[in-house]
Amino acid sequence: MSYRTTYLPQEATLQLDFDLELESGAILPSPILAYQTWGKLNEDQSNVVWVCHALTGNHRVHEWWDGLFGTDKCFDPADYFIVSVNVLASAYGSTGPLSFKNCGERFFTSYPLVSIRDMVKGLEYVRLFLGIQKIHTLIGASVGGQQVLEWSIQQPELFERIIPIATNVKHSPFGIAFNEAQRLAIEADPTFFQHDYNGGRAGLIAARAIGMLSYRTYEGYQLTQAESTEDKSDAFKAASYQRYQGEKLANRFNAYSYWYLTKAMDGHNIARGREQASKVLSQIQIPALVVGIDSDALFPIEEQQFIAEHLPNAQLATLSSAFGHDGFLVEFDALTKHIQQFLSAPFFNNKATKQVANSN
Repeated sequence: MSYRTTYLPQEATLQLDFDLELESGAILPSPILAYQTWGKLNEDQSNVVWVCHALTGNHRVHEWWDGLFGTDKCFDPADYFIVSVNVLASAYGSTGPLSFKNCGERFFTSYPLVSIRDMVKGLEYVRLFLGIQKIHTLIGASVGGQQVLEWSIQQPELFERIIPIATNVKHSPFGIAFNEAQRLAIEADPTFFQHDYNGGRAGLIAARAIGMLSYRTYEGYQLTQAESTEDKSDAFKAASYQRYQGEKLANRFNAYSYWYLTKAMDGHNIARGREQASKVLSQIQIPALVVGIDSDALFPIEEQQFIAEHLPNAQLATLSSAFGHDGFLVEFDALTKHIQQFLSAPFFNNKATKQVANSN
């Protein structure tokens, strides 16, 4: 009889012994980066899977992406060494707005603006600390997908495969508008500017309710929140659901991190300071599985089509879902099938194949 080793996730922190200069030129003094490893690193480092988390996610992959990661799942810690880092400005252990900038004083709104590139800089320092020289698969969705693209542009030789999911090369005016509406809700809560640990809580609840409308779809609400009777005139399920989602986030997150992280999402643009996005992508030869969701209003499928079209060695997989952007947290069977096919397929430059397909 054979037994598979069971691995438990291991959490740790890394505090940099130097100040971190951000893309804006601002300085973040000796930041802390919280991270998690799960599984065992092979001697030849051929089994590293690096996960970039989404907006309010964290480094504890088993808590929010358990449909993909875990025993007998797509990425099993018995086979892979899974690494994830809580990004700067977040609320799960890395230096963020509620961290102390000196003895007895928290940052709050004096925290500097961080960018996706700053987040990637933090990932890179954790990688160097862990002594990882190559990464088998880099995967992330939404803001995590933005990190995937940015890191692969900066260090294409580091990654054997990348899987950007439901993401884009530049955040859209529509996405920025949704984020600004959420920030306005937070700023409308006067406690946000009182710099209290729980400041902006009511605003965060409202912001999350706004955000949910961009993460889901008309059809999804019809499937899950429709009433079973025609007699109601108030106290609707959909209304309760919005309040529930807002409260749920407020119980585990904070308004300051949410405000700063949405700003980072807005500023994402792989072309900033470089060539146009199509040319930047064309220089990345890494085999890529680009995943989009057909009902995603926040990161519409055209954005993933653009990425797949201009990455020379990419294939596009489209998930069919009634749940919009949140489909990457729901459609695990389809996502697992696409990823497993991608991981097992031989790699080749399919630029010529694309050209043939586009000419037909």
